[in-house]
Amino acid sequence: MFDATQQPIRRLPVGEFTGMLALLFATIAFSIDAMLPALPAIAAELSPDAVNNAQLVLSFFVLGMGVGTLFVGPISDAIGRKITIAWGFALYVVGSALAWYGAGLEFLLIARFLQGLGASSPRVAGMALVRDLYAGREMARIMSFVMMVFMVVPALAPLIGQAIIGTFGWRAIFLAYILFALVSLSWVSFRQAETLAPVDRRPMTAANLWSGLKEVLSSAEVRVYIIVMSLGFGQMFALLSSIQPIFDTTYGLGHSFPLWFAGIAAFSAFSSFINSRFVMRVGMRKLAAIAYACATVLSLVALVLIGTGMVEGMVSFAVFYVWAISVFFIAGLTFGNLNALAMQKLGHIAGMATSVITAISTVAAAFIAGPVGLAYNGTAVPAIIGAVVCSAISYGLMHWSEKRF
Repeated sequence: MFDATQQPIRRLPVGEFTGMLALLFATIAFSIDAMLPALPAIAAELSPDAVNNAQLVLSFFVLGMGVGTLFVGPISDAIGRKITIAWGFALYVVGSALAWYGAGLEFLLIARFLQGLGASSPRVAGMALVRDLYAGREMARIMSFVMMVFMVVPALAPLIGQAIIGTFGWRAIFLAYILFALVSLSWVSFRQAETLAPVDRRPMTAANLWSGLKEVLSSAEVRVYIIVMSLGFGQMFALLSSIQPIFDTTYGLGHSFPLWFAGIAAFSAFSSFINSRFVMRVGMRKLAAIAYACATVLSLVALVLIGTGMVEGMVSFAVFYVWAISVFFIAGLTFGNLNALAMQKLGHIAGMATSVITAISTVAAAFIAGPVGLAYNGTAVPAIIGAVVCSAISYGLMHWSEKRF
C-alpha cells in the first residue's frame, strides 16, 4: 500500500493498530450496552403505559447505523478514511447532545437514529482501513484480535452505565458517549496515517455508486455472506433488546444485571481468541458452518427446556445464561470471518463494498430484532425462537457455500 508519493504507508504496530480499531468498533457496543441499565428509567419516565417501547432506543440506533453505512463507504472511497471517521464522530456527538437535552420518547428515538448514523462511520471506514492494509486470512486474523479486545467494552459498558446513571441520572450517559467519541477520534487523528492514496480514490458520482453496488451484489457468494451476517446480527440484537427485561422481570436479577452481563462478555471474548488460533488451519467457511451448527443445537435445547417448563427458577436461569453466552460466543467466532469472506475479492472498492455489505446486514438485523424484542412476554422464549430460526438458516447457507464456492 502506497501513499500519494508512492512511498509505503507506515503501519502502526499490530498491538496499537488492534487497540485503535477495537476502540473505533467499540463505539457501537458502548452506545448499545451502556444504555441497557437505563431502559427501566426510560420506560418509567417516557413510556410508562408501554414499557416495551423503551427497547426501541436500541433498535433506532441500529437502524440509523444501518442506513448510515450505505453512504459512509462511498464517502470514504472519495475523500479518505480519516476525514470520514472525523465527520462521523461529529454527527455522533450532535446526536448524543440532542439525546441528553431532549424530552419525549419520540425525540430521543430521533437522536438515537442520528447517533447510529454517526457511529456507522468509524465502523465502516475502520473496516475499509483494515482492508486497505490486510486481506484474506491475514485480515480475518487481525479482525479476530480486534474482536477480542472489542469484547472488553460490552463487559464493562453496563457497569459504567449503571454507575453513571446511579450518580447523575440516565441522561448523563450521553455525555459519556461524547467523551468516548473524542478519545477515539484523537487516537485516529494523531497516530493513524491515511491509508487511501489520492490516486486510488473514486469520485462519489451516481455512475460510480451504481457500478460499485452492482459489482458487490452481482456475486452470489457475497449475497450469501450478507444474508448470514444479517441473521447473525439479527439474533444478537434481538437478545440485546430483551436481555435487561429478562434479567429484571423474568428472573428478578435486575439489580445485578451489569455483573451478569460482564460475565457473558468475558466468556464471549474468548471466542475471538479461538478463531484467531484455528482460522488459518480450518478455514473461514468451515469454522462458521461449525459455529452455526452448534448454535442451532444449543438454541433448540434451551427452547425445549425453558419453553416447555422442564426447568424453573434458578435452573431455568442457568440454562438461559449458558444459552446467552453461546449467542455472543458465536458472534465472536463468525463475524470477522464472514466480513473477510465477503470482502476478499473486493479490495479495489473496499469502502463501497463495506458500505453495501454492512448496510444491508444491519438494517435487516434491525427488522429482525425489533419484532422479537417487542414480542417479549415475560419469558426468554421469543428471543430463543428467533435464535433457532436464524442459526438454522445460517448453518444451511454456510454448509451449502462450502460446496458451492
